[in-house]
Amino acid sequence: MRRARCRVILYVLRRNTPRSFLPSTGAGSQPALLVRPTGVGSMCCRRGAISMALVRGHLQDHGDYPGGLVVNLWGSATMRTAGEDFAMALHLAGLAPIWDAASERVTGFEVTPLALMDRPRIEVTLRVSGLFRDTFPELVTLFQQGCTALAARDEAADMNPYVAAAPGAHVFAPAPGRFGTGITDDMSAEAAGRAWLRNSAFGPDGTPDRAGLEARLRAADGFVLTQDLPETDLLLAMDYASHEAGFAAARTALGLEPTALYHLDATRPDTPRARLLPEEIARVVRARATNPRWLAGMMRHGFRGAAEIAATLEHMAAFSRMAHAVPEHLFALYHEATLGSVEVRDFLAEENPGALAAMQAIFTEFGIGSELRRNSVGGLPA
Repeated sequence: MRRARCRVILYVLRRNTPRSFLPSTGAGSQPALLVRPTGVGSMCCRRGAISMALVRGHLQDHGDYPGGLVVNLWGSATMRTAGEDFAMALHLAGLAPIWDAASERVTGFEVTPLALMDRPRIEVTLRVSGLFRDTFPELVTLFQQGCTALAARDEAADMNPYVAAAPGAHVFAPAPGRFGTGITDDMSAEAAGRAWLRNSAFGPDGTPDRAGLEARLRAADGFVLTQDLPETDLLLAMDYASHEAGFAAARTALGLEPTALYHLDATRPDTPRARLLPEEIARVVRARATNPRWLAGMMRHGFRGAAEIAATLEHMAAFSRMAHAVPEHLFALYHEATLGSVEVRDFLAEENPGALAAMQAIFTEFGIGSELRRNSVGGLPA
């Protein structure tokens, strides 16, 4: 009987398994159109689509091309996407990788002539994570060499901002051996700004360069962080707030005016979306955080689920304190979905009283009272 079952299973597998070659795809959350087994230096051919989505977004919001951008790169995302974020940074600056045909590795770069571009070059500064710095040192060196080459070109400053930029590093990272931004969710904006600057002020060779970092921040017209994982969002982890809102707090600490903060949604790589940070936060609050199905799912996980509900509010508060990116009505909306619900409130009180107390304190901090505020037609003026 057992042999007969095995024969049936093999027959079904043979009939339903394609006999053609199945190409490999990139590891991680999304398949890549072009994935090469290159280790350090691999990148995807979708860089143009992703970078142009960002440029179009800035054009629509500001009516002009960005002169300078700070692009945040994470090592884990670079591994998952085969270097899409790094390729986007090259494309924005007007650089292209040179591939070695034999090894299928990136061996250098070439400068794209302005005649072949339909826009000015964009001065890109990379703020890389500690993991990126340690895992991809060749990419750090390659990008810095590319910026040096662009600065030496005989091109007009309005088409090539590298020509007029202050000489020095265009890649910054934490101190050697250090990781992260040093920002926690309970920090004030002033303390967070100082922490971001302190943990981002080291150049590509690992030497301190606080003056160089401040010069790049003063010239920046925006900040970009890409999200490639579809199963998460920027309110589920403090990392997003510490990097995106931390940059805003750093500019404030330097006495600079607020600038555009872009959350680049690459969870669907063929249709990337560049959204301003407040737009992305509003989308997540309405689509996930206040969704009864998500809250019901968290309530099935007891203590941990209650902690996740509270963590979403803590991250909203961090974005608000550091970047003023969360309007009051979103806090009121989340209050209505959580503490305004008898079922959710009782769940929090029973499973995780500490999470309930933390949420009450945050709502009080942002002026959301214990009584749920509702808009009703009867309350509108005639």
